[in-house]
Amino acid sequence: MDEKTTTHINGRKLTAELVARVERCEPDPGPEPGTTEHTDAEFAAMVQALLLEYSPQELWIFAYGSLIWNPEFDFLECRSATAYGWHRSFCLKLTRWRGTRELPALMLALDRGGSCNGLVYRLPAQDHFKQLGLLLRREIDANPPTNVPQWISVKTETGVLRALAFVAARDGPAYAGKLPPIQVAQVLARAAGHWGSAAQYLFRTVSMLEEHGIRDRNIWRIQSLVAEEIEDS
Repeated sequence: MDEKTTTHINGRKLTAELVARVERCEPDPGPEPGTTEHTDAEFAAMVQALLLEYSPQELWIFAYGSLIWNPEFDFLECRSATAYGWHRSFCLKLTRWRGTRELPALMLALDRGGSCNGLVYRLPAQDHFKQLGLLLRREIDANPPTNVPQWISVKTETGVLRALAFVAARDGPAYAGKLPPIQVAQVLARAAGHWGSAAQYLFRTVSMLEEHGIRDRNIWRIQSLVAEEIEDS
């Protein structure tokens, strides 16, 4: 997709040029006080628990946000899929990565209710333990975590699959709950961390959703509001 591609819905357009206005990197503050990094043994135990719950012949991963534009794993197949009973939501608070202690960011997770259109990736058949371990290290940072792995059912054009997804634990310390779109937009237009800006994260997500023909009314509304916030600042 051309970097100048815009994404919009009934309002202003979030563009790469607008994102560049707020793009910056902040020093990494490290783990939030009261949390720690997971150890290798803890990651191994999480993977073991997942595979005891469900040991698939074919390992599928459901993607709804950054895993769509930056999967960072090898896959054999990709299909459109819908997760019923879950929706895409900026409900995780970040105080590092794309935010700081002083100006926390918000990140997407699956939250209960509604439905979510995304993609499922089929991973290679060998060494599911190792593949899941790498994926958990990427998606889970704080201990205790709020973005947690869970097997869910997703519907594809060829039938229902069981796939691993990352969902919001509502009792987790980073759970932000359901926020008004304007509040989400105000955060995303301003926050940044050592991985870059929250606006960049939103732009990449919306652009790739659009490329795959996925329209999420709430996310499209938020990107328009973020464009307004940046233009008016």
